Amino acid sequence: MRDTQGMASHDAPYVAVIGASDATEWELAMAEEVGRRLARAGAVLVCGGLGGVMNAAATGAAAEGGTSVGILPGEDRTGASPHLTVAVTTGFGEGRNVLVARSADAVIAVGGEFGTLSEVALALKMDKRVVGLGTWDLRRDDTDADPLVRVETAEEAVRTALDA
Repeated sequence: MRDTQGMASHDAPYVAVIGASDATEWELAMAEEVGRRLARAGAVLVCGGLGGVMNAAATGAAAEGGTSVGILPGEDRTGASPHLTVAVTTGFGEGRNVLVARSADAVIAVGGEFGTLSEVALALKMDKRVVGLGTWDLRRDDTDADPLVRVETAEEAVRTALDA
């Protein structure tokens, strides 16, 4: 990991944490730990700003004094995680997934539903490193290659994302 102490937030690595709003206990625990570790590393957490994995990651980042940016689908901040540092309204609905992917230097997918799948695909299309922690398998029938970097722990996820 790089030393990010004293960096302005625009110079720090930005890492998106994506996953389901209706997450399992395991996904919530992993996302919170990822948020904590990103904050300790001086990274800026980017997420969709709502509940589930997004809220858990923001909770972890806040607990460590980190910065988190939620890119919201609606036209107001209703429903935004109270643990976010910044909540940005877009009015774009699911289209905000493009902004989440574009804003990040790397992406960590924790579990996830179809919204997560779209963010994974967009990030890969943008040549971002996508780290998978219990998330979608994207191998095609004609290849054994999975474009995600697979990890098993929050520690590995953060280390791998920051090495991108």
